[in-house]
Amino acid sequence: MLIPSLRKRHPPTHKPVPSFGPGRDLKFQDIETLLETYLSKQEIANIYHAYIFGYQAHAGQHRASGESYISHPVEVARILAGLHMDSKAISAAILHDVIEDTPTAKKQLSRGFGKEVAELVDGVSKLSKVSFTDQAEVQAENFRKMLMAMTRDIRVIMIKLADRLHNMRTLGAMRVEKRKRIARETLEIYAPIASRLGIQAFKYELEDLSFKAIHPNRYAALEKAVKHRRGNRKGLLKKIENAINKRLRQDGLTGKISSREKHIYGIYTKMKQKRLSFDE
Repeated sequence: MLIPSLRKRHPPTHKPVPSFGPGRDLKFQDIETLLETYLSKQEIANIYHAYIFGYQAHAGQHRASGESYISHPVEVARILAGLHMDSKAISAAILHDVIEDTPTAKKQLSRGFGKEVAELVDGVSKLSKVSFTDQAEVQAENFRKMLMAMTRDIRVIMIKLADRLHNMRTLGAMRVEKRKRIARETLEIYAPIASRLGIQAFKYELEDLSFKAIHPNRYAALEKAVKHRRGNRKGLLKKIENAINKRLRQDGLTGKISSREKHIYGIYTKMKQKRLSFDE
């Protein structure tokens, strides 16, 4: 779902519809390169069909940045393609707002893309209608449980998380207070869900983006201190990783070593909980 403040409606325009083959729209060409790494040509053709449908359904809708609305669902699909989600999930990601924000009905999606895709889109639409108002920790936990219970297919939650992640990346056009409200909701609801699903990359980015929106000055100061302290540490860690992994292969052992630098919000919460300064 595109957060309402980020959506602008304009009179319908008669844009040329993207076509198959060499003339494909650049927005789709960009994600197509990623899809080609793990999906079949037929699966990509099905996704492109969803793209054309979404392109037409959202005609005349723009984000506050001035971008055409279709750019949002395409970015949501790109995020999920990075996780190698199946073709039906990618199609549903591109179509995830058509029931909520256009005259499109679930039956229409079922006829055009099959029951599975229609159910995924409908599931995301239902989640988007649930609002979180109480910031209390107990209420947040109950809300997380409710969202999970409402979801029969885990892919619905995955699409919703990717939707929220892209919206968090593009919060800049919103009023400060609303930006902070959405960031708090993200921090208390969506980041913990991402953690429970084991998608740590989502969790860390959602937390950092939320922290940046709620406490921009604290985030900026801590980010500057972290960059200064880390220096060339990232490159050094990579060299150590490669050396250990190489030795494991030489010894015929299966396994892979990886390292992770603590993200900004993680550092902040540790400092706050243990009452430490950055240097400590």
